[in-house]
Amino acid sequence: MSRNVPELSLKAFTHGDGAARAQFSIDLMAGLQDYGFIILKDHNVPVDLLNRAYSLAERVFALPDAEKRRHAKGLRGYTPFGVEHAKDNPHADLKEFWQIGREPRSDLAEALPPNVWPDQPGFQETFSALFAGLDQTGALLLRALAPGLGLDEGYFDPLVKDGTSILRVLHYPPIPGDADPGCVRSAAHEDINFITILVAAKGAGLQLLDRDGTWMPVETAQSNLIVDSGDMLARLTNGVIPSTTHRVVNPDGPNVSRYSMPFFLHPTSATSLEVLPSCLGDGAKFPPITAGAFLDERLKAIGLAK
Repeated sequence: MSRNVPELSLKAFTHGDGAARAQFSIDLMAGLQDYGFIILKDHNVPVDLLNRAYSLAERVFALPDAEKRRHAKGLRGYTPFGVEHAKDNPHADLKEFWQIGREPRSDLAEALPPNVWPDQPGFQETFSALFAGLDQTGALLLRALAPGLGLDEGYFDPLVKDGTSILRVLHYPPIPGDADPGCVRSAAHEDINFITILVAAKGAGLQLLDRDGTWMPVETAQSNLIVDSGDMLARLTNGVIPSTTHRVVNPDGPNVSRYSMPFFLHPTSATSLEVLPSCLGDGAKFPPITAGAFLDERLKAIGLAK
């Protein structure tokens, strides 16, 4: 019997009665525990916003390389092709990307770097709106997960409200003819954060490593979102919610561009990732660390920090 990533309707949680909300929470927990991924339909991000974002992404990545590199300012703005690599993998990923974070504000507890915007009409407006929509979706998903972890529904709210979340706009160009045969679009890895919400990509290639050791394609309509759990949530829950290895493979059909937009939901840097009391079981599998220190370690491990 073939396995398929479960598909859930967010409206069951946002508009359903008590029984529907409780069932959504159960199904979300089961999906992340069994697959590490779920597909989310009937969400709160307008489809026309997703379509505008993809159109703008294609325009921005079509800019001359020198123009894009003008906006390479660190963790915000542009990161050139071939810079990032998976943890413990020496081969560079075959991708370039633009990163957008929470706008710095004087009332935030931590200093955030400013966003770096390209000179493209509508880009800042569109991606600011997309960031806000995915940020809200992420908070809702954590509210749905909290009861299953023995927590109040609003437990995660203050942790992520002003967190260091990042929206990454990804472009995987056609595979160059001289590419190292060891390089793929995105080598096998686990995400760093609490949860990732991926705007369904324009182009196939995403695969998760299933519990039996086989690679399973993750595909859905472009109007849906794909959700997976990351290492920070795995640490906090002592592996009750695991992070799942996944990758983006090179095309076996037409060698064309692929675009993708993952939203990495992070808590504030000061948030402790010490195992929750309700998840201790026979003892903590991970030592305590703050989210900020863990993020710094991982950014160094993938080539995005020194």
